[in-house]
Amino acid sequence: MPGVDLRKTAAALQHELLEFNKSHPRSAECYRQGLEHYLYGAPLHWMQQWPGSYPIYVVKAQGATLEDVDGHSYIDFALGDSGAMYGHAHPATVKAICTQLANGSTFMLPTEESLWVGQELARRFGLRYWQVTSSATDANRFVLRLCRMITGRNKIVAFNWNYHGSVDETQVELDAGQRMIPREDVHPNGTDHQQTTRLVEFNDTAALEEALSHGDVACVLTEPVMTNIGMVPPEPGYHEALRNLTRRFDVPLIIDETHSISTGVSGYTGKHGLKPDFFVLGKAIGGGVPIAVWGASEEMAKRIWRVRPHFKPGDPINHYGFGGTLAGSALQLAALKATLEEIMTEENFTHMEKMASHFEVGTKAVIGKHQLPWHVTRIGARTEYLFLDHPPKNGGEAHLGRHPLLEAYIHLYLLNRGILLTPFHNMALMCPFVTEADVVRHAVLLDECILTIKETR
Repeated sequence: MPGVDLRKTAAALQHELLEFNKSHPRSAECYRQGLEHYLYGAPLHWMQQWPGSYPIYVVKAQGATLEDVDGHSYIDFALGDSGAMYGHAHPATVKAICTQLANGSTFMLPTEESLWVGQELARRFGLRYWQVTSSATDANRFVLRLCRMITGRNKIVAFNWNYHGSVDETQVELDAGQRMIPREDVHPNGTDHQQTTRLVEFNDTAALEEALSHGDVACVLTEPVMTNIGMVPPEPGYHEALRNLTRRFDVPLIIDETHSISTGVSGYTGKHGLKPDFFVLGKAIGGGVPIAVWGASEEMAKRIWRVRPHFKPGDPINHYGFGGTLAGSALQLAALKATLEEIMTEENFTHMEKMASHFEVGTKAVIGKHQLPWHVTRIGARTEYLFLDHPPKNGGEAHLGRHPLLEAYIHLYLLNRGILLTPFHNMALMCPFVTEADVVRHAVLLDECILTIKETR
């Protein structure tokens, strides 16, 4: 790892772990108790993958600040890995959620608020028809099933090191010989990926064309900018080629903006004029209430209705093989309406992008000062640094720019001094409550962190 001494890094990490253990005794006791009844010590296994010997246990969070059981306060740039992208306990969503709770949370019947939400989703994202689910994973599964129904084909095209939640078909990667294999630490779970998936590298139009040419692809599932392995921006002309190829081979195009919604009020799709057939959005849009939406173009809706017409009295229930009793609940719609109407505004995004730009400039200054071969990428309010001297062109290349030891040390160094980055990446999100002082604090601490592990020349 040019620029830093990995032996120093390993020793410094051990020192930070000792400091963490000294200053988080209450979290240690909570984790000990958690191991008694949770499979990995916490309600979700990802929660134990933060830096440190165990997760910190949270007492409360407000805006861009989080407090733990040991009395420590943190500037939170992780924001629930995008789930709280617009800040913790935003007054608008708190009010909407509390009001709806007092009037009932779920009925398996629509509310009048759902009418406004449907109109706003169509206006904002450009697709006419919408459905609500409980997570983006559920939304993607639903859309994949529909694409297979309307095309009569089995396979999907996904991109190496993609992000689409825990959708089975996408849990694959390319090995050194460019063969598709199950993703590391992911069991196949009975899924025959050779029958379900064609995997190509992002930005590789030739590989995409070859994958589509077989005539067995039901859809292409992609993010507009890859985010799972480190941000991979599209090369100039790539989205135009992607859209042209999917149209030529009559393959529906699904764009998942669960992470890239940080680009702006209508996401990367709206800002760059993309024209997907289906659109998926989750996590951040409900103020912490589990929710996602997927939209379909009018053409795709007509194809769906040919396979499964509108229901008539007396028709048996049809799940398309997939359901969700709590999906589309009154509580979800109340939270979604508040987010769209009062939080996902141009004013808030202007502030968020301004803070992200300051974060980007400050981080680049630290990297330049220490002459490190790293780079910084920003998508609107989302900023990330990766241990490569240039933005990667695909997921395989981005994978080479990750270093678990170095990431663990940087994250723990920052955590011990009151800053949280997203645990799986060197990624920071800016919410409407972040201040310039918060951003400067990160740059100062990153500079100090790197000083402790620099190579001796």
